[in-house]
Order: sequence, then C-alpha cells, then structure tokens
Amino acid sequence: MEVSTVNGGGGRARRLTRRLAAKSGTSRQLRVHRSEPGAPPPGDRFTTAARMRWLNEASTSIGTTLDLERTAEELAAYSVPGLADAAAVDLLESVLRGEEGERVTGAAVPVTRAMAVRSIAALEELEPSPVGQVVDRRERRETLLTTECLRNGRPVLVSRMTPQDYERVAPTDSAVAAMRRQGVHSYLAVPLTARGVLLGSADFVRAGDRRPFNRADLELASQLASIAAVFIDNARLYGREREHVVSLQRSLLPRATPRTPGLTVHAHYAPAVDAHGVGGDWYDVVALPSGRTALVVGDVTGHGLPAAATMGRLRAVARTLMMLDITPDRLLARLDLATRDLEDDQVATCLCAVYDPADSSYTIASAGHPPPLLVDADGTARYVDVPAGAPLGAGVIPYDPLRVRGPAGGRLVFYTDGLVKTRTDDVDVQLEGLRDSVARMAPERLDAGGPLTSPRRDDGRFDEAVLLVAGGHELPPGVRLREWDLPSEGNSASTARRLVTEQLARWELADLADVTELVVSELVGNALRYGGGPGRLRLLLCDDRLQVELADTGPDLPQIQHADVSDEGGRGLQLINLLCRSWGSCRTATGKIVWAEQDVPRGGAAL
Repeated sequence: MEVSTVNGGGGRARRLTRRLAAKSGTSRQLRVHRSEPGAPPPGDRFTTAARMRWLNEASTSIGTTLDLERTAEELAAYSVPGLADAAAVDLLESVLRGEEGERVTGAAVPVTRAMAVRSIAALEELEPSPVGQVVDRRERRETLLTTECLRNGRPVLVSRMTPQDYERVAPTDSAVAAMRRQGVHSYLAVPLTARGVLLGSADFVRAGDRRPFNRADLELASQLASIAAVFIDNARLYGREREHVVSLQRSLLPRATPRTPGLTVHAHYAPAVDAHGVGGDWYDVVALPSGRTALVVGDVTGHGLPAAATMGRLRAVARTLMMLDITPDRLLARLDLATRDLEDDQVATCLCAVYDPADSSYTIASAGHPPPLLVDADGTARYVDVPAGAPLGAGVIPYDPLRVRGPAGGRLVFYTDGLVKTRTDDVDVQLEGLRDSVARMAPERLDAGGPLTSPRRDDGRFDEAVLLVAGGHELPPGVRLREWDLPSEGNSASTARRLVTEQLARWELADLADVTELVVSELVGNALRYGGGPGRLRLLLCDDRLQVELADTGPDLPQIQHADVSDEGGRGLQLINLLCRSWGSCRTATGKIVWAEQDVPRGGAAL
C-alpha cells in the first residue's frame, strides 16, 4: 500500500522532467500530440507541454456557465478519460446555500453533497453516492480518505490499492464490493479550494490495465482542481447575488391575491436567468368597494437593483391610487406624474383594469404596455385593442379607457414583455406566437402559468416576466348583488328605501333595514342636492359585509362638515360615519360614486 498526503511537488516533477530530457539529448525531439479537450494524454509520455495544453483547454471547457451543478458536471466530464477512469465531485452544503464555504481547520468534517459523477463504460457498475444526495460517510467517517482530504485541505494519493484500502475509499460495503469487481486499483482525492476557502472535493480512480496514479498525476489533478474551484466560487458568488436580487424583487410583489367576488386571479412571476436581468416587472390585485377588482401589471425599463427599487416605489403609489377607487385612466395619469417626480429619470409601461362583477366587464387603460389577451371558453384567443397611451414618465397624457365584456368561462391574460421577448423576432411575431400558444392551451394549464414554461423555438425566455390570468365566473352562493336605476326626480328617496328594505327581508337581514334606510336616504338626498339626481343604486352582500352604493353625475366628492347647533343640515355624513363600518367616494367618467359599508351579524344572511 502506498498512501500519500501531499502539499506540493509539482516543481520537483518539472525539474526532474527537464533533467531527464537534457540528459537523453531528446528535449528538442519531443513530439507534441494534439488531443481533444478532456482526451487522455498520449500514454505515459505526458510531457510538460502536453500538461499545460491540457490544463489550458480545461479553463475553456469548465465554467462555461455560472451554474454550480453544471460547473461540477463539466469538471467530472473533463477528467474522464483524460485523467481518470471515473470521477466524482462533491460540494459543501454551505456552498450550495450561497455561503462562503469552510476554512480548513483540521477538526470537524463539513457536510457535502454529491454533484457530479462520470465514468468510462467499463466502470458503469460502480456505486458512488447518488447525485443530489448528501454524501453518507457515517459507516467509515473517520477512516475515509475523502474525509482526510476535506479535513486537512490537502490531496490524498493511493498509487496501489490493497484490500484494506477499499474500505478507506468506498463509503459503503456494497460500494467496496463494486470497486473490487471492476478492478479499481488506484485512487486520488483533491480538495477544491479557492481564495483560501474549501468548497468541496474531487475523487478520481483508475482501473484495469491503466497505469496507477503517480506524483505527476497528483500535481496535474491539483492544478485542475484549482482551475475548477475558481469557476465554482464564481458560480457561488453569482448565485448568491442573484438570490439577493430575486428575494428583493419577490418581497416587493404581493404575497397573495385577495379573494374577490366573481373573479379568480392567478398571478405568476418568473425571474430572469441572469441576475442583471431582474428588475422592474410587477403586478398587483386590489379588492375595491362594491365587489369590483383592480388589476395592474407594469414594467420599469432597465434592469438590476435601480429598476427594482423604482418598481417598488411605483407599485406603492399605484396601490394607494387603486385603494382610492379611481378609474384606470385617471390612475395612469396620476402615476405618470409620480414617475416624473422620481430622480431616476426612468419610464415604465403599465396596464390597469377594473373588473365589475355586476356585468362581467373590464375597464382597461394602457400606458404603452403590450395588449391583454382575451381567451374565450372554446379557446379562441384575440388581443384587446386597448388605446396605447404613452409610457409612464413620458409626460404625455391623458389616457383613453376601453370597456370590454369578459366572456363566460373565458380568461383575460395580462403579461409583461419578458413573456414574449426574443433576441431575433419582431414584436408582431412574438405576440402571434403567444396567441397561438395560449389558444392551444387548456384553461387549467393557463391558470397554472403554462405560457411561462412552454417550450420555445428560440433560445428560451431570458428576461423576467409577469403573468396575470383573470377569469370571471358566477357569484358564489355567499355573495348577493342587486342593482336598480332610480328615478332622477320625485320619489327617488322613498323608492330607494323600499327597494333595499324588501331586498334585505329576502336576505333575512331585516335587522339592518333601519340603518340601511337612513344611509340610502342620505345618499339620495346628497345626489338630489349636489349631484344632479341619483343614478344606479347597488346593494352588495359579501363576506359578512353589506355595502350600499349610489352613483350620480355630480363632480364634487362629499365631505364631513362641522354643523352648529342651530344648523338644520350637515349631519348626514356624520351619522353615516358613526353607524357604518366605513364609507367613501370616487370619481367616475360620468360623475362619482358614494358608498357605505356596515357589518352583518354572523348567521344573519340567507344563502
């Protein structure tokens, strides 16, 4: 048995090679054998020039991507059969988590995970640790040579393996038997160290009639490990940076979509492959008064942390505006002003829609964003011709809204350009490809984010993307919605009180009739006095909340006023504010809407 733990020795081997060549007088007649990357050197005549050429080829064959698993696979593939008949690469668990790695202390052995295995056809029956699993060294933890390599941070060489050596190489009895059957006779383990930090280890074996490993092979393996370790460490640093940027991006997006009556929304976000590709794509879903739902999708130009930070600020502003329940075109106009106030001088595209379950309609406005895709229940897909306004921050307003009826059982698909963007095709080809793909897609797969994972003809999606799939449906049993058009003159107040009282009796909510009548009377009175007469009255029962809403054509939003003791009016909104859970108002294209919401006693509504 010959077991060696080596610190260096490469210089001695090179000096010995030069002395032997000079003594024999054949240094100028050495033949240079060209080989493919990873191919074995010409027999035992592995000259210094051949070693340097082989290592130079390794620097171009290993580390072609910034992926840890791929880099480990490239190291194992390049080693076989050039250096060994079989190779295995293990990386530390801490490295896979993006942490720095381990300093070599000579004490505890770090936990590793098998990342890559490669062997020649004759050694396919070997039993290395399965790729992707934590390497189990419990049976022979203290005696394994790999443990010694990891603990001391130095390579280990076994030129001629004895029967006892198999116990120190293979982690299990079954693996020991497999190595003996396959005729493995030589073993070599080298640490993967970069910048003074241990990242993992690489094991090599030779079998059959191939010559055993020697000190020159150990020096060559150590140099190869040094090259590969730098690439592995670069992939680790890249992965950590990308994880931080993606974590920031995800933290700025909604954690969950709210449950809204009559609408189901499926939201998906896919980060870019490149860490620098992560940036400004965002979406939001907000429940509005009277059962409406606001949907917004946006994309900040540029990439990286600056775009992500701008996206976070724009989403906060957009969400605040949506909570005010303003129309999509007005929201985009306000958002354009906010974008121009940012110091980054960035622009963004945005698409905003409001869904109304009363008539299953969407009111949509666009600020230079790709058009939404309307999918019927039978799979027919077409783009909605929304007027394309200028991007946010360009300073060109106003924006024109479009109202479209959602098909029964269909979907409305919102997305960012990362879903369709390619490096070769123009925008028309990209959009046509998305339409064809969605038309052939089952509704369940579309809801699950199928367009993000569908195979593509080009090099695949390289930019981040947001996908929002909205599907209208009938109101669930626990939700009730009624609407009436009130007369603009005469007995509109008494008509409104009668309608809501009768409806509450049908819903078995007669206990709420007194407060609701007072609220309706105040809303109708304000509409007659300041709003040009009442319009549509809406009564919504949802999630133990009863909401009354009245539309009119008046431009001024109501406000609570201070009323003196001698004043005859001015106390209506004060009563609503005291009796109701909340109330509010918002402008519309034809006027305004005023609403008030009160709690429903548990078990008080008939389903």
